[in-house]
Parts: sequence; C-alpha cells; structure tokens
Amino acid sequence: MTAEIVEGLESRRSFLGAGLGMAGAAAAGTVFAARSTGGSIAAADDTPSDTAPLDETVGDLPVVEWTMATSWTSSLVTLYGAAELFAEEVAKVTGGRFRITVKPAGEIAGGNEVLPAVRDGLAEIGHSSGHYYASLSPIHQFSTTLPFGLTQRQQAAWLYEGGGLDLLNDFYAEEHNIITFPCGSTGCQMGGWFTKEINTVDDLNGLRMRIPGAISGQVLQNFGGEQVALPGGKILEAIRDGEIDAAEFVGPTDDLILGLDQLGTTLYYYYPGWWEPGTTEEVEINLDEWNKLPTQYQDAIRSAAAYAHIRTVARYDVLNGDNFKKIQEFAEIREFSPELMEAFKAETEKVLQLEADANTKFASILGQWREYKDQVSAWHGTAELSYLRQQTQV
Repeated sequence: MTAEIVEGLESRRSFLGAGLGMAGAAAAGTVFAARSTGGSIAAADDTPSDTAPLDETVGDLPVVEWTMATSWTSSLVTLYGAAELFAEEVAKVTGGRFRITVKPAGEIAGGNEVLPAVRDGLAEIGHSSGHYYASLSPIHQFSTTLPFGLTQRQQAAWLYEGGGLDLLNDFYAEEHNIITFPCGSTGCQMGGWFTKEINTVDDLNGLRMRIPGAISGQVLQNFGGEQVALPGGKILEAIRDGEIDAAEFVGPTDDLILGLDQLGTTLYYYYPGWWEPGTTEEVEINLDEWNKLPTQYQDAIRSAAAYAHIRTVARYDVLNGDNFKKIQEFAEIREFSPELMEAFKAETEKVLQLEADANTKFASILGQWREYKDQVSAWHGTAELSYLRQQTQV
C-alpha cells in the first residue's frame, strides 16, 4: 500500500508541475504583501541569490518564501527531519518557487509555543504536535493521539478518510485561524525511562515524570505522580538538574539523541507508551497566509505533507530497530503489567468522561472518534493481530 501511495504522490508531483505552467498567467497579476517575520512573496523573476535557479518550465507563478517554526531540536533526524522533508518536497514540486525555511525550536518560538507563534503571525507555518497545546483545549489531543487510542495506521485513516481532519480543521480555524495537515508519525511509543521498577500504581506516588498531554498527565496525577511538561530539548537539562525522576519522549532513536539514557546508572525502559499509541505530528498554517496562496501551492503543501508523513514512519521503523538493540545492552526492558495497564485504562476513561462532560465540542468529536475506533479495532484485531502474533514468535 505504501508503494502505491508513493507512486501516487510522484504522479501528483508531475501533475503539479504541469498545473503550475498552465496556471501561471492567471496568477501572475496577484499581489502579495511581505510579512513582518521576514517572509515574503516576490515576483517570479526575483530569484534569491542563495538558491538554485528557478525551473522556468513551470510558468510564471510568484516566488513564495515562508519561515517554519518547529518544536524540535535540529539533532532529531526524525521529527526535525520530517519538517525538512516537507519543505524540500514543497520546493521540488513547485520548481523552487515556494521555499520554506525550517527553524529549530527556540529560534522563533519555544518547543511548546509553535502553534501560538503561527496563530499570532510570528511565522507563516509551524511543525509541531497538537497535544503540546492541550492546556489551550483538550481537543488538540485528537490531532496527535489519545491515551489507549489509535495506532499510527488507524490514526492516519481516521484523519484522512474517517472525517477526523475535517472536524479538527473546523476547530483549528475557529479557535486559532489555522489549518493543519498530518506530517509525520512516530508509531507506538515507549513508556519511558525509570530508575526504579514500576510494579503497582503505588510506585507512581511522588514520581516526577516528563510526560505530554493533559489526559495522560491527569491520569499520572490521579495516581499521586507529578506531570512535568517539557519540550524535548529541555529533558536532558531537567535530568541533570534533578527536576524529574522519570522521562519519556518517543522511542529508542529519539531518546538516545536527547540523552534520556543519562537519567541514572540503573535504568528500566518500560513499554508500551499507552498515552501515545500512534502519535501524529502536523504542519500548522496561518489561514490568512494559506488563503493568499495560489491553488497549486496549496496542493503542493497537501502532497508534501503526505509524502513526509509516509517517509517519517518508514524512517522510524528503520532506525528504531537498530537503536533498540543498543538499549537492550544496558537497560532493563520491562512491560507494564496487565494490572497496571488495566488501572491506567480505567483511569483514562474516567478522565475522558470528565472532559466530555465539561466540553460539548470535545464530547462531539470523542463520540465520532470512538465509533470509528470500535469498528477499526474489530477489523485489525482479527487477521492483522493474528499475523503479528505469528510474526513475533521466536
């Protein structure tokens, strides 16, 4: 299926190139204003000196220059790499006329401040994770993942074909004047690094843990723990300063890059990350800037986001297998017990219901999401689950 999608994207790239040429005359007279952030849209013949010559075969659509704020340190070849893949693909399918400069966390906005920066016009576009903004609204969690929610594949299906993206973009437009598209996924994450065994909910009492998301954080707090919300680039500093006792970020590759293995000399690496079973990242675009774009450039963004999404999933699956082997050499790999998982799940349902009771919009999306989840889980729990059990038998 992945090969078919990539083939479709390559065909779309050819189509976009042809479309740019045909639409050039219609768009040539469009006037765009430069943004205060330094982003600008220039006439087609104003080629910046620091870029390769434009592809003259695509017509005379204007040159667009945007800046992308991200939530990631540039060392993250996965997440920051997804933003770079996206920007490179946009430039490629537009013949170099639409250029997006990617910036790491901290240059335009902090790792947990990208969405507000895009909303407020500090950048035209951002690459981030929706659940970083759950303090603004719990609805943001749907765009990323919910505890005990959808796998990466199921989340993509809900967003693209199950109506999820339409529901969320209605919310984003109303609340933030933003439009979003999925752009990368980590797959199912690990449950984090601990310096002690976690056998019962009592072991969570007093635990200070870096964990994202309002719902998972509330579950932890309900068991006596303390949620510490930090962007990825701040985790190692918090470890060294003794501000946290446990931490999770994504999985083997990203965790090693960020130094989570420095938490202590005795380490337990738990799984699964029940709060992030299919985490999806997103590009967040200021709607005023989006509406200025020619249709062909909007199409370029859609196709580039889908392309980067597929490539990022593949990159994680290649890198995590190798890095997991490295971690097995020095850490104890432990699975959360069935008793713990049952407790986590039961508490998650209570927190979700409280959110639904307090927020009718959240309740509406949750109802649609649950209906989809029940259907897809019944299907994936049949042939797919049976095969995975056979595949993983030693």
